[in-house]
Amino acid sequence: MLDDLRSIVELETHSYDKPMLDKGIDTIRAWVFDRLGAPDTEARHTDPVRGDVLELGYAGTAPGTVLLLSHYDTVWPTGTLAGWPYTDEDGRVTGPGAFDMKLGLVQSVWALRGLRELGLPHPSVKFLFNGDEEIGSPHSRPYIEAASEGALATLVFEASLDGKLKTARKGVGLFDVTATGVEAHAGLDPYAGASAIHALAGIVGQLASAGSRELGTTVNVGTISGGTGRNVTAGGAGCGVDVRVAEPSEMDRIDKLFAGLEAADPRVSISVEGEWNRPPMTPNDPSRALFATARNVAAEAGWELEETAVGGASDGNFVSALGRPVLDGLGAVGGGAHARDEHILVRHIPERTALVIGLIAALV
Repeated sequence: MLDDLRSIVELETHSYDKPMLDKGIDTIRAWVFDRLGAPDTEARHTDPVRGDVLELGYAGTAPGTVLLLSHYDTVWPTGTLAGWPYTDEDGRVTGPGAFDMKLGLVQSVWALRGLRELGLPHPSVKFLFNGDEEIGSPHSRPYIEAASEGALATLVFEASLDGKLKTARKGVGLFDVTATGVEAHAGLDPYAGASAIHALAGIVGQLASAGSRELGTTVNVGTISGGTGRNVTAGGAGCGVDVRVAEPSEMDRIDKLFAGLEAADPRVSISVEGEWNRPPMTPNDPSRALFATARNVAAEAGWELEETAVGGASDGNFVSALGRPVLDGLGAVGGGAHARDEHILVRHIPERTALVIGLIAALV
């Protein structure tokens, strides 16, 4: 498994590098065929800019289908590997994308191989590999939603949080606020202009105060820009906003906030673009039952499986929002997602893979 992980980490599949994404999914397809044989069903959904979606189906020995979701894109630009090579020392693996989430992809394939080699009855298994998760899954979302329909379970191989499965995630909204004012000379005619920057400063204050710690809503103005010179009343300014919500009802409140934004100076107009990238993952009854099954599998192996809620989103959010059974965080144990200290604790790989084998077998 570690040999496989190294090969896949060294592919370098940045979300915005289409040629490398194509090379990556071609290599992954060949590797899956080598590990599991040719699939019974196959579909590839191409996109001219984003990573393709590859679906591979393998017939089981029992009724039903389990969907295994893994993304092969990473946040690391091509060339990162040259200064940060894959390493495996003292039980700790590092490398760009190893933790988020290429080990999970490897574990998903080896879970089916394990089911076969152990001779365990199991439902059919469908793999869905997508190459645009890190940018919100704009291409793959409809295929994920379609593939999860009727599935006994959707298992998402994102990394765990200290071994805990992720049963709740926040929804994410990405918005751009633009202020358009009136330019003028700041010294010769200071009152003729209407500053977009001054107006936006007031808007930023409104946005920053719109979060709710009690409801789990955060509003972060992450970027800001504007103006053309110190001595010019700014004619334009804008900011990028990241919104996270734990409660679906908060999406309506935030939508109304953006719709009602107005500048203190009526000569400045405010416009908003953007959308809700992912709905919240809130525990539903099918998912609670699925976690209970996973917890029982772990208990039979002699360890306690815990669950947690996190602020980040994943492709599991789409499945949960449709009321379907989903478990997330079945991948690596380690830490440092999207950081240079991204790492995997090797000692946990066997137990995490065994958990998935036992969980799929328990769905028979």
